[in-house]
Amino acid sequence: VQLQASGGGLVDAGGSLRLSCAASVRSFSSYNMAWFRQAPGKEREFVSAVIWSGGRTSYSDAVQGRFTISRDNEKNMVDLQMNSLKPEDTGVYYCAARAWTNNLYTNSNVYSYWGQGTLVTVSS
Repeated sequence: VQLQASGGGLVDAGGSLRLSCAASVRSFSSYNMAWFRQAPGKEREFVSAVIWSGGRTSYSDAVQGRFTISRDNEKNMVDLQMNSLKPEDTGVYYCAARAWTNNLYTNSNVYSYWGQGTLVTVSS
């Protein structure tokens, strides 16, 4: 499984960005997908996850109500729409994949595949 994240950039506080992750895999719908982020000097943290079917999602408290995760199993894509961005949302955002399960996990250790990351910078 190869993952390619894109869409990062510099945005003012209150603005929006949409991240995308393209997966090179035979059966994309066999994987749960997630986004994590890592701010400078901090550990990687969970942002959001979506189950293999797209029918269930999970968000961290920090982004709940502002970010929306979605996936398109025909296009092998997972997106993260980020609205009302705050300076504390700054960091490198990574998409990740793991074999399908009906549970959504926030622990990065259970994800087997990772993209290269895309930098999001929110200026105050």
